Amino acid sequence: MNVQQALFTIDRISTWAGKATAWLMMLLMFTVCIEVFKRYILNAPTAWIFDATNMMYGTLFMLCGAYTLAQDGHVRGDFLYGSMKPRTQATLDLALYILFFLPGIAALLYAGWDYAAYSWRIDEHSNVTSNGPPVYQFKTVIPVAGALVLLQGLAEIIRCVVCLKTGEWPERLKDAEEIDVIEQQLSKSTYVDEESRKIAIERAHEIDEAAHQRGLGERAAEELGRHPGKEGS
Repeated sequence: MNVQQALFTIDRISTWAGKATAWLMMLLMFTVCIEVFKRYILNAPTAWIFDATNMMYGTLFMLCGAYTLAQDGHVRGDFLYGSMKPRTQATLDLALYILFFLPGIAALLYAGWDYAAYSWRIDEHSNVTSNGPPVYQFKTVIPVAGALVLLQGLAEIIRCVVCLKTGEWPERLKDAEEIDVIEQQLSKSTYVDEESRKIAIERAHEIDEAAHQRGLGERAAEELGRHPGKEGS
């Protein structure tokens, strides 16, 4: 297995975990809707529903972290990053991963493991409500999520090293995005002529590209739009 295949394998693990966990959103929405109906229509609220929705949302939030990292979806605070050359970006990312990411995730794994193990030992239940539901299974999500993020982080570190050697970022396993859905819908539409379909897809790509260039700031994005060949020069 070469480096690119290994990176894709880790990306697939993170993507699978994120997509599987995303189904909790449907369960969470269904639970909240049922509880609203029971509380305000039947006047029969459920005591443990607050704990249940908190655990579902927390699980969703934590287990999707690796997927977001795999899709390079985490927000960057440095607006200069987008204007840097790939090797400069890789140097900055590698330094931040070593200085902050690895120690932080290692601490999360260490503390989360003890946190979850203690919860299992005492058969911990929620004290927010009387006869609250068990929470040890929820606290187990902490080290599991940490391990997934750490695995994906190692893949990102490898990407930095490859970029430093080659000057180009290695490929990333892409998931379906809104732009893909737009193209699929337009391609099957019988109410849009070919020219209008082409214009709509091009416009969608322009909007998507503008969103990716927000880190450059409004001025830089406008300049890039006026001189599309400037980036490659």
